[in-house]
Parts: sequence; C-alpha cells; structure tokens
Amino acid sequence: MKNGGVGMVTGLNIRPFMENDYTALINYSLPIEQALYTSLPLKVIEDFRKDKYNLPMVIYLNEDLIGCFALYTDKAGNQFTSNENAILLKSFSLDSRHQKKGLAFKALKVLPEMIKLSHPDKNEIILTVHHSNIPAINLYKKAGFVDKGYRFNGEDGEEFIFHFALD
Repeated sequence: MKNGGVGMVTGLNIRPFMENDYTALINYSLPIEQALYTSLPLKVIEDFRKDKYNLPMVIYLNEDLIGCFALYTDKAGNQFTSNENAILLKSFSLDSRHQKKGLAFKALKVLPEMIKLSHPDKNEIILTVHHSNIPAINLYKKAGFVDKGYRFNGEDGEEFIFHFALD
C-alpha cells in the first residue's frame, strides 16, 4: 500500500455523525480486547445525546463507515488540561475489518486540519490512552501526539495524557 502522506486520502472522509449513520454503527466490529480501551460507537452516540459538548464523529472510506470518535468541546469540562482552548479526542476506534491498513494513522493526520477549520478557537488536541495499550500509544506518537509525562488515574488504571499543538 502506498503512503498517501499528510494530505487527504482518496475516499477518506471525517465528518459529524448523522442519524443515517446509525445502521452502519450497529454492524461496527471491535475485538473484545480493544473494547476494553474505548467506547463502542453506539455508546459514543448515546453519550452525545446526553451532553451537547460531545460531538460524535464518523470516519468513512468511500461508502464504508470504518471509524468513530468524539470531540469534547466544553472549556470547563476538560479535566486533563488547564488549557481552555484544548479539544478532547475521545473513544477513537477503527472497525476491526479496516485495521492494520494505515487508515487510523491517516485519519489522525488529517484530524488537526479538520479541527482547525471546524473549531478555530482551539489550539490543542488532548487525548488519554491506557498505559497498557501499546499499539495505540505507538500510533498516537507516530501521528505527532506528544507524551509530556502527565498521568491520570482512570477507572481501569493509569492513563497517559497526550498533546497535539494546533499552530
């Protein structure tokens, strides 16, 4: 597979969740060992309905829904940073049938530009990752996220807090 670089991958589209995405989310496949680390997409949508600051996003490759995550935008509600202009990336996952193809990396590489356009007031992306989730840690580092040494004690143990500056 040829590396598409930082630019938009042909057929890769990241956009806000719409009701007609719901059927594709029902068929979303995530192995149980990964489900320990992230919320299933239907849970992301359910949480969104309770909290207007949770923006569920979907990742499509052509006609296939391949990924899901949420952006949390509340300035007051981000417990992982004192930066009020940070946006929190939550529950990032790729359908298991589309993993190991470089698509998660490509989605993470286009995400900063997308956030700069949709949330121009934001200057940083924050995410947390479980200390034992080595594949995700490596992916986030490869995509340019930085571990500044901040830690958070989550429900299932230590979480690393990663940062990505939007300049």
